[in-house]
Amino acid sequence: MADPYLRLDQLEVTFTGGRSPVRAVNGVDLTVDSGETVALIGESGSGKSVTLRAILRLNPEKKTRIAGRITVGGRDVMGLGSKDLAQFRGGEVAMIFQEPLLALDPVYTLGEQITEAIRRHETISKADARARALGLFERVRIPSPERRLDTYPHEMSGGMRQRAMIALALACNPKVLLADEPTTALDATVQIQILLLLRDLQREFGLSIIFVTHDLGAAVEVADRIAVMYAGRIVEEGTARDIINTPRHPYTIGLLKSRAHGAMTKGKRLDAIAGSPPDLANLPPGCAFAARCPWAIDECRRTRPELIRTETGTQARCLRTDQTLTRPGEFVGA
Repeated sequence: MADPYLRLDQLEVTFTGGRSPVRAVNGVDLTVDSGETVALIGESGSGKSVTLRAILRLNPEKKTRIAGRITVGGRDVMGLGSKDLAQFRGGEVAMIFQEPLLALDPVYTLGEQITEAIRRHETISKADARARALGLFERVRIPSPERRLDTYPHEMSGGMRQRAMIALALACNPKVLLADEPTTALDATVQIQILLLLRDLQREFGLSIIFVTHDLGAAVEVADRIAVMYAGRIVEEGTARDIINTPRHPYTIGLLKSRAHGAMTKGKRLDAIAGSPPDLANLPPGCAFAARCPWAIDECRRTRPELIRTETGTQARCLRTDQTLTRPGEFVGA
């Protein structure tokens, strides 16, 4: 079996700029094969975006301590010098940011920004780079693409800006695409269009994608596998089908139960997860979810669980995975 194209081994990211070190990512192991899409889901502050930024080494170096190993295409990312890192960003791994209006430069047209990105990575004329930018706009289905190349980011709608951000990310033919909640600020109809576009582009370019989202529905739409993050750790991982149909970690179960769905009775309250995420500067000694978990036992508060493979094929970081699920979200004997 071929090695995964992207691999994180015991990745730890700690921010050291404040009073106390903040352990934003705590020993993440994750693999992504060539042409595979993996979704990272979890609440805000769970470490999803920090993980993506660590892959590109975008977190501020003076205030960030990174441990573990990041391997992309067989190369150790942490060992790249400044010149190789500049080529790696965009050329090997590209990122779609959550808010394109902030990620795109407001004083340059979209065509100028994409053309510059291409020319920084390749020896190519300005005319040829612009022609490629036009082709990318056509591929991401931006109407009147030639005219849109000469517009500024603020002159486009949110959905069109996100398409332009995707075109920019694909400009230098990367092998890996990091999508950081690319549909969060969009209305439902545009969200679906962007998700379908990403899925089509993934197949066309053979991309490996890490897709960060709060939306389980979006994750199911695009992902082959889902990894659930909580307090900087992956607490459950498996195929999209297994995670949705037979979740085994109480946090995943809580996320699924807190969603609105078609079978809900009108006026019924959502089953929200009680409490708040833990302080990442002062994590508890045991399971980080224990204080919010309705099934926690004393051992959960003392022992930090490791990932355990369940009979359904998922891996869950929970001491109670030996309990049988009679229905999604219910432990026998709880």
